[in-house]
Amino acid sequence: MKKLPYGISNYQELIEDNYYYVDKTKYIEKLENLAEKRIMFLRPRKFGKTLFTSVLENYYDVKKTDKFDELYKDTYIGKNPTNLKNSYHILRFNFSGIDTTNTETTIKGFKREVASSIKVFVEKYGMDFYINEEDEAENILDNLIKAFGIQRSKEKIYVIIDEYDHFANELLGFNPNQFKDLVSKNGKVRKWYEILKKGTESVVDRIFITGVAPITLDSLTSGFNIGLDMTQDRDFNEMMGFTEEELRKLMKEQNISKEEQEEILPIMKENYDGYRFSLKGKEKMYNSNMCLYFLNSYIRFKEIPNQLIDVNIASDYSKLGKMLDLCKGENRAEIIEKTVSGEGILADIVEKFNPAMEFTERELVSMLYYLGYLTIEDEVAGYSKLNIPNKVMKEIYSQYFLKILGEEINVDIEENYAEITKEIALEGKIDKIVELLQKYLKNLSNRDYQRFDEKYVKLIFYCIVMNLKIYSVKSELEVEREYPDIVLIPRDRSKGYNAIMVEFKYLKKSEEGKIEEKQKEAKEQIERYANTEEMKDIEKMNKYTIVVVNDKLYVEKIKS
Repeated sequence: MKKLPYGISNYQELIEDNYYYVDKTKYIEKLENLAEKRIMFLRPRKFGKTLFTSVLENYYDVKKTDKFDELYKDTYIGKNPTNLKNSYHILRFNFSGIDTTNTETTIKGFKREVASSIKVFVEKYGMDFYINEEDEAENILDNLIKAFGIQRSKEKIYVIIDEYDHFANELLGFNPNQFKDLVSKNGKVRKWYEILKKGTESVVDRIFITGVAPITLDSLTSGFNIGLDMTQDRDFNEMMGFTEEELRKLMKEQNISKEEQEEILPIMKENYDGYRFSLKGKEKMYNSNMCLYFLNSYIRFKEIPNQLIDVNIASDYSKLGKMLDLCKGENRAEIIEKTVSGEGILADIVEKFNPAMEFTERELVSMLYYLGYLTIEDEVAGYSKLNIPNKVMKEIYSQYFLKILGEEINVDIEENYAEITKEIALEGKIDKIVELLQKYLKNLSNRDYQRFDEKYVKLIFYCIVMNLKIYSVKSELEVEREYPDIVLIPRDRSKGYNAIMVEFKYLKKSEEGKIEEKQKEAKEQIERYANTEEMKDIEKMNKYTIVVVNDKLYVEKIKS
């Protein structure tokens, strides 16, 4: 049995050390058959970009000819090699991990990566070339290209750039002014890309660039003219990440039985699936890193991990707030409310960001798509309908929604989720959630009630319970053409935890005399929902109705 490739992004290491590889090599052929030789391909963090660039590097490297059969014998491209295999000198850069504390550290880090990558290139291919590390990054690259043209005039370079935008994204989120300085007309980074473009006129034959977002395309590459951005191309929708078929095949190879697969796949689907990057894409994709994290833990301990998000990348997702803060005012709040509530947003996705221009709602929504916080759910009148892809992302949005709500009412509300979870799971009570909800409503009442309705109150409740790790939270789950407001179902039902169903009703202050009428209406609804076949199968279901009148909550537990 091959080992699970969690955390492995070096293709040669993966194959030689007997790790399982989800074969994506058919896309080498697809890329090579395109008329354009310079490709940009963007995907969210941890979707397998670095591994794919390593696959390209090993396939095209002239120094790896003797290893071709060993590395690719079990793959599509090994059985269907192209004419260009092992025909390039590979010049590879990875711009992740650069210190963006200030302009000086950023420029030094960028130059250091350029110099070290060129040093590897020179030593690997035996070139006679001196690297002056005191020189500017663009001059080091320019001198290498000239030297290569003289020494290897009949040979060509394939440039691979991984995480081209990583440091730029950091700067945009945390120091926008510094970002503009670096990518402006006279910026050091832009000059480097101009030199790379110049190299395509001589020895640089192909370029493959990966990153997360096209923030820097307009600035870095205005003189670079990247030929083709394949990010939203339907034929490449599944090039990175896992399809469900690929995931099932991986689990089978790991000797995970069909019975086990049927137990854990719904959990993985709910938390890691849902990504569609092309309006015409055939399949929704799983976040590959998240799947490998989950399976690595499951195989070791034979149980579902308590933490469903990999702590190694959780910090990446925490940057949501920084990106959203670029768009101020009501637009930001409205976008969050629409997405968290499941309403979704119609958008024309921006393909190039110009940071010199205002970061409007259109740019913000597009940025959330590129970062993986939103994904293409459907097509409506030629536009992409964007929504949150999965539960992991919904948790992050929920945390941010409560944060900006707290800022709006100028109150720092502390949530003790451990105590809330314990009370629900072991006792079937929602007292602490209700207490927390009451705090938000009370402070909102000191402002105004223009946005108040049943939907908004339910949204606050939903965002609170989304952070209860041991529950799957369903909002308006369709049950035999019925739609209960909120249902909390234990992720692992074998532990005997309580389930919760809540039905909301909202009344204006002037309608306070109708509380009993609304309680009766809510009770009839929730009993009808609970008697459906799907809900009957859930043990220890606790039913509550909540009637809201301004900042007052009238909670009733419905006896079974």
